[in-house]
Amino acid sequence: MLFHRRVFSLLLGDREAVLLRSRLRRGRYELRVGGVPQSIVSANDPTALVYEYTRHVARAIDAAAPAGSPLFTVHLGAGALTLARYVEATRPGSRQLVVEFEPDLYAAVVAALPLPASSDVRAVFGDAREVADSAEARDWTNAQFTVVDLWDAAVIRHRVASREFYTRVAARSAPGGVVAVNLLDGHPFVYSRRQAATLRAVFDHVAVVIDFDPGDKDGPLGNVLVFASDRPLAIARHPALLGEPAPHVFTESALTEWIGSERIMTDADGTDSPDPDDPRWA
Repeated sequence: MLFHRRVFSLLLGDREAVLLRSRLRRGRYELRVGGVPQSIVSANDPTALVYEYTRHVARAIDAAAPAGSPLFTVHLGAGALTLARYVEATRPGSRQLVVEFEPDLYAAVVAALPLPASSDVRAVFGDAREVADSAEARDWTNAQFTVVDLWDAAVIRHRVASREFYTRVAARSAPGGVVAVNLLDGHPFVYSRRQAATLRAVFDHVAVVIDFDPGDKDGPLGNVLVFASDRPLAIARHPALLGEPAPHVFTESALTEWIGSERIMTDADGTDSPDPDDPRWA
C-alpha cells in the first residue's frame, strides 16, 4: 500500500489543495486540488516525469531548439511547476513565464519545493484569458513554447479553449513557436476534435497525440494533447521523438478525417471539457 505524508494543505475557495510526499519514492511529490491529481514533481531529478502527457510535452520541448539552448517558455497554469523545472534542468538560463490563477497555491508550492536559485521564472497572477487579453502583459511576447494546462480541478472552461483565446496565444508566440494544449477526453472525442479544429483555424500546423486507443468505444477518459504552430511540427515529421510506447499521432489528412464535421469553438458556442464524474466514464 502506498502511503503519503502531507506537506501542506490550503483552501482555494471550496476546494482543498494538498501537496503529498511519497513514502516509497524518495523526493517525489504530488499536488492534488479538490482530490484531483494535478502534478507530480521528482525533486531529486526534474527530468524524471511520471505522467505520459508531460513526457510528450517534454519531448516536444526538446525538439523545439538545439539541446541545452535557452527557450522562452510560457506556462498557462502552474500546478507544481513540473515542466518549468524540466526546462530549467535541461535548458539552464531559459526565461520562463507562468500565468497562475491562485497566488497562494503558487507561493505554497515554491516554498515547499523551491526552484533553483539560478532559474529565471516570473509569475503573473490572474485569469489566463484576462492576462492574454491584457495589453499590460508585456513580458508575454515572442514565446517560443507555450504550455496550455488550464484545468479548473478536472474541467477546462470554454473561455480558455475558444478560437478567440487561441488567437491571442498565437499573437504572443514567436515565429515558429509551438503551443501544446493538454485536454481531457475520451471516445468519441467530440471535445478534442472540436479543439483540434479550433487550433487548426488559428495555426497552420496541428498534431493530436493520444496514448490510449482512440477507436475503443469503451475506452477511458484520459489526456489528449494538441500541438500547434505556424511552422511544421518536429513531432509530426518525426513521431519517434515521442518515444516508446508510441502514441497515436494524427496529422494532415489523418487529422482532417479524425476531426470530421466537428466545428470550431468560439466564445459564443464553446463547451467545457467532459466532466470526469459523468457516469459514462465509470
